Amino acid sequence: MATRAAAATGHRAAPVHADLADVPLEAALLALADPVRRTLVRELAGSADWERTCGTFHVPVTKATLSRHFSVLREAGLLEQRDAGPKRLNRLRRAEFDERFPGLLDLVLREEA
Repeated sequence: MATRAAAATGHRAAPVHADLADVPLEAALLALADPVRRTLVRELAGSADWERTCGTFHVPVTKATLSRHFSVLREAGLLEQRDAGPKRLNRLRRAEFDERFPGLLDLVLREEA
């Protein structure tokens, strides 16, 4: 209902972020299993926090599919997003994710694109 109300007023709902303590390893692995999501993670790792908006990622998917990929990354605790006017800014939760799953993100980032 909140999403419908937000859409009716022209505002979108704020993104919901996972508590990493509640994220199971399986969710993290599934999020990182997709090549598009790995690309998003790599691009974020090479950018400053809050520098990248959703539209600046170079992946061959539709806008709706990209939104779903961002949602999966948020649910797995990899991504934090915040709204800045009409744009949604992104941050890789690297330190938090590394604390929860030591070494996993390093493996993904070392992988060749």
